[in-house]
Amino acid sequence: MIVFDLSCAEGHRFEGWFGSSDDYASQQERGLVNCPHCGSPEITKAPMAPNVPAKTNQRGESRSPAPSVQGDAGMQAMSGGEIPAEVMQAMQALAKAQAKAMKDSKWVGDDFANQSRAMHYGERELEAIHGKATLKEAKELLEEGVPVAPVLFPMADPDEVN
Repeated sequence: MIVFDLSCAEGHRFEGWFGSSDDYASQQERGLVNCPHCGSPEITKAPMAPNVPAKTNQRGESRSPAPSVQGDAGMQAMSGGEIPAEVMQAMQALAKAQAKAMKDSKWVGDDFANQSRAMHYGERELEAIHGKATLKEAKELLEEGVPVAPVLFPMADPDEVN
């Protein structure tokens, strides 16, 4: 996961969590990145300071490790302030639930819309699938009554993972 500080044309700042920089670029190209405050699709990466943890192999003063998104830290510093521990725990639980669901789901890539439609109309056997769809394709599926939902946390395309 990578966290970007983002801003919209109206000046609202917010965070976006993505599987990679390429995932962010792909979602932005497909019109999937919008301001949560005003809905503006004109989004840019805001300048942000890198989170570089202190070296842990240094001698001398004792340093506590920097909290991480995956860790049990009570609060995590973010651009909008501190994230309460309860929110962090909820996000971690949702990420685990999504990962578990994806284990039992078949990746169909760019053919997601066609495969979903085929299952909906009884042209193929029902099974849990996930893949890619453009915003237009997703809207069309929903208008047809095809039950689809976006994943909560961005995922890397299995074909592009090292």
